[in-house]
Amino acid sequence: MMGMSPSFASTQAWTISRRSLAERWQLFAGAFLSVTLGVALVQSSLLLLISAALYEPPAGLSAADRMEFTDSTAAVVSMLGIILGIATFLAGFIISSTFAFTVAQRRRDLALLRLVGAGRGQVRRLLLGEAVLLGTLGAAVGVPLGLVVMAAQTWLLRRMGFVPDGFRGEWREWILAGSFGTGIVLAVAGAMVAARRAARVRPLEALRETGDAARVMTVTRWLAGLLFFGGALALIIVAPHGGPDGGAAMAMNVPLPAAIAAAALSPLVVPLLGCLLPTGSGVAGVLARANLWDARRRSASVAAPLIVLVALVVGTAGAGQTFTTSGIDELRRQTHADLVVGTTGPPATAIAAVPGVATASTESSLPVTYTTGHGEDAETETGSALVIDPAAYALAHSAGSSLTSLSGHAVAAGPSGDVPAHGTVKIELPGLKLGSLPIVAAAPTTMSGGADLLLPPGVAPASLLESAPTRSFVTLRPGADLPTTRAALAKIGTVSTTDAWLTADAKARTKTSDKIMLVIMGLGGLYALIGVVNSIVIGAAARRREFAEARITGLTRTQVVRSALLESAAVTVAGLVLGAVAAAGAYWAAVASTAAVTGHGTLSVPWPLVGAVCLVALLVTGATSLITSWSATRRPPITLLAARE
Repeated sequence: MMGMSPSFASTQAWTISRRSLAERWQLFAGAFLSVTLGVALVQSSLLLLISAALYEPPAGLSAADRMEFTDSTAAVVSMLGIILGIATFLAGFIISSTFAFTVAQRRRDLALLRLVGAGRGQVRRLLLGEAVLLGTLGAAVGVPLGLVVMAAQTWLLRRMGFVPDGFRGEWREWILAGSFGTGIVLAVAGAMVAARRAARVRPLEALRETGDAARVMTVTRWLAGLLFFGGALALIIVAPHGGPDGGAAMAMNVPLPAAIAAAALSPLVVPLLGCLLPTGSGVAGVLARANLWDARRRSASVAAPLIVLVALVVGTAGAGQTFTTSGIDELRRQTHADLVVGTTGPPATAIAAVPGVATASTESSLPVTYTTGHGEDAETETGSALVIDPAAYALAHSAGSSLTSLSGHAVAAGPSGDVPAHGTVKIELPGLKLGSLPIVAAAPTTMSGGADLLLPPGVAPASLLESAPTRSFVTLRPGADLPTTRAALAKIGTVSTTDAWLTADAKARTKTSDKIMLVIMGLGGLYALIGVVNSIVIGAAARRREFAEARITGLTRTQVVRSALLESAAVTVAGLVLGAVAAAGAYWAAVASTAAVTGHGTLSVPWPLVGAVCLVALLVTGATSLITSWSATRRPPITLLAARE
């Protein structure tokens, strides 16, 4: 290949890329699937995002329903935007890991190409040519699959109540160029680092597996690990200063950089953790421990997606559950009431007339669109407003004297903390524009949020309040008979204890975010499992000769398969441990944030989810390892050693 013209060399590299992809398709199956799913999800989410942003509310909606529709649409756009980013990142992560692993498995072949005259640039073009072909093929399959995914996502959005039944995703012609561009960019970006490293390795070092070819912890890995570790640590440090919303957002973003850092540094830790695990004293156990240490690159490749799986699913879910639990505990400490009565419209004086009732704080909820700031700084949001009696509200919710000045034609900033505590705010209630009102007070901000605005009596017309959902926090007189009083209140509305109401209200308040988190965790789990299966399949495909050599030395087929299973189990447990460490960063940030906001640090671990993730990971890796190792040892060992592989 020395002395070739650039055009001829490029043609040769392209031809070799095409043949390599066809002959070694097993090595690229996981990357192809990742590109296909990435293109399908990006295409579907982008089309649905644009359709949701441009979707007009159905005719005939009331003013209140129209406001709720606007709020749901904003949630859909936010969720689809997050899915776009997560899908792109995870696809790139899996593709990058796959290419790095496949290049490592083919280093002898690439070294032979270098020895017969191929230059570094030609090796890079060979590998990038494979990536372009892979991206094009993945996009070609991903485009029609994206239509299926869009139909499934639309059904899911309807099922979760984000969009009405008439909502449809609209096809746009330009998406074809975007989808093919996404597939090619994902594949090429994932292959670039591996191609660059492969071209820099000296051919003799690759053949002898010495020098740079044998080095697992490269400069790139060290830089990536330390950089993302620093990013995760910065989020943990800053989270307590971000308030309820900012702290939660930063804590729930910790798992991603922490997982990348752990995955980058995993070649150092996974073999050590794996060797510490009991694999037995038999031949299979000894062989498994030896393979864990010798094949650090393979072990790290299997552990990396497991780290992402545990960090993303367990870390994000645990942080979210911690903030929800903290919010409930805070409200439980602040709320002074024995019972909560739910009605439609204010119950007037009916509750106060019930024997045994000492006080009642009646709060009617209305959807509201409010604008804060002026000119270019003006921001319009959709939220909720509570119509309250300031004195009764302060008594029931430990607001002290913060609402003393709330009266007349004015408003107070609610416990959500989204409205400034001073200035003016332009308010629009369903079918009624109140104009700009002064903000004269502010309720204490709570971890669980709440209403954006508090309105005193007289600001909202009685006609709106008649159909407004209302709750009344009722305090009983000393010595009052609870069953009798509760039975009397049940004739007015739905009665529940304060603890039960707080739990139900927290679930209702976080319903939208919980649905979004469920979708994101499902997406992350799917990609992570694809990466795990892909790494095991690639590793087994390259171990046929290794298995044959072990059998020639006297090991039975069963012992070889058992050794592969023990090795897989040890790597899986090591990956789960590192993923738990990454998830712990999110818990650390969540505890610090809840302590800073409420004065009481809270930690809530979703143990059933943790158990389910560990069980699924062990089952998937175990089943994949069993199938691939059994298949790799199917042929007699002498034929494998005699074959040219």
